[in-house]
Amino acid sequence: MKIRNGLVAVAALTASLTGCASADDVPAREAALRFYGAVEGGQGERACALLAPEAAESLRTGGETCAAAVAQLDLPGGEVLGVQVWGDEAQVRLTRDTVFLHRFPAGWLVRGAGCRSRGDLPYDCEVRT
Repeated sequence: MKIRNGLVAVAALTASLTGCASADDVPAREAALRFYGAVEGGQGERACALLAPEAAESLRTGGETCAAAVAQLDLPGGEVLGVQVWGDEAQVRLTRDTVFLHRFPAGWLVRGAGCRSRGDLPYDCEVRT
């Protein structure tokens, strides 16, 4: 996933300067938590249904299903530290990783999960589009 820290910093700065939370903060946060809940609960099919189509497809390699692949990922999750929403994109920062989401007509879906910052480089994500 090629999401630059600069873009995230701009979104965070914009949100802090406006001083108002987006109405999408809660739905994006809940979507991320539902995904992690499904993963932690061993509900691979449910977790895959919460992924953006491209992210789910990226896990289907070597004949393995998305549900089987998601169970093998290193997705540490944690408590929500913050949510940033800009347009149809969102970032949910957790204590041990970061989640990126996109708003589709049906709601927020995960585009990147298990993401770790690499400074000025793009995030390194276990799940990515």
